[in-house]
Formats: sequence, structure tokens, C-alpha cells
Amino acid sequence: MYTHQKNIITQGKTVSETRKALVMIHGRGATAESILSLAEYLPVEEFSLYAPQATNHSWYPYSFMAPAAQNQPALDSALEMIDGVVQSILDQGVKSQNIYLLGFSQGACLTSEYATRNAQKYGGLLLFTGGLVGQELEKANYKGDFAGTPVLITTGDPDPHVPVSRVEETQAIMEELGAVVTKKIYKGRPHTILQEEIELAKEILERV
Repeated sequence: MYTHQKNIITQGKTVSETRKALVMIHGRGATAESILSLAEYLPVEEFSLYAPQATNHSWYPYSFMAPAAQNQPALDSALEMIDGVVQSILDQGVKSQNIYLLGFSQGACLTSEYATRNAQKYGGLLLFTGGLVGQELEKANYKGDFAGTPVLITTGDPDPHVPVSRVEETQAIMEELGAVVTKKIYKGRPHTILQEEIELAKEILERV
């Protein structure tokens, strides 16, 4: 088992110039650079971009639906890395409502878990094929108030990694904590990001 070495790639203007940040979390087997390439399709010219890199290219070793203990200590280490990025942005005077979090696949699962454990008013959560982590969800882990944070959460039906049922459970918990969730289930969609998902993400990123 492993813990993560801190490795954050940034892109775009500094956060002192933009006062807005998008934290982008890559999927299993991928890289920070690969998730940053998604920014070419998003209206993020006025955002500072942050992309942490997972050690071993994986945030935790097993499925996100495995018993949580099996994914430790990697999972806690990954959550700490995301928290470090978010706290560093907050420490530079950026308000939480100007911080956006995006993830794909394993990265969307990690983003879901981090944000719901630390619910506050974010600019938006863009969860491309993901959901909360664990064989059973421990509701006691999830606290705070999303205060109307817009959330996009998607998966395919079926998806090889992220079942529809977990997306629905994730939506319910986020809504209990005050998020405004847009859930999209795509019949027969491969494990990828569709143009429609990009368009829905743009709507959240372009809200003032």
C-alpha cells in the first residue's frame, strides 16, 4: 500500500490574478496532464487550474465500491492531497464559492468523497462518471452545508466501474447536505466523457 507524494501541476494565470480556481482530478492510470487537456474544451480562460498527480497513477488500489479499509492508506492520503490544494487556494484569499472541483472516473469518485466530507459552498462540482467511495456509505463521514452548490454527476448504464445505484445514492446524500444536483445517466455510453456532459459542465463554469 502507498501514500501519495505531493505533486501538483498548475496551468493558466495565478490565482491572485483570477480569484477563481478549478481543481482537476485524473482517473486511474492517467496523469495530471491528461486531465488538464480537458480544459481545452471548457471556458476556463479566467480560472487558475490545479491538477494533482497520483503516485503510481492511481488514487487508491481497489474499486471505489470495495470495503473502504482495503483502499487505505492510499485513500486518506489522496483526500489529504486534495485538501492541501483546496486549503492553499483558500489561504490565498479565494472564497470557497470560487473554487470548482472536477474529476473523471476514479478522480470523480475521489472528488465526490472529498467534497461531501467537506461540504461548503463551492462554485461547482463536475463529477464525470463517479460516486461516493466505499462498499457501504458511512453517512457520519459526510458533513457541512453545500449551500446550493451546483453538482453535475454522470455515468453510463451500464458502466464497467460506476453503477447507476451508487450515483443515485451519492445524489441523495449530496442533496441532503444542500447541493443542487443534475444527474445524467447515459444508456450504453462507453466509459468516457460525452460532448453533452461538456456542455452541462460549461453551464456551471459560466455561472456568475
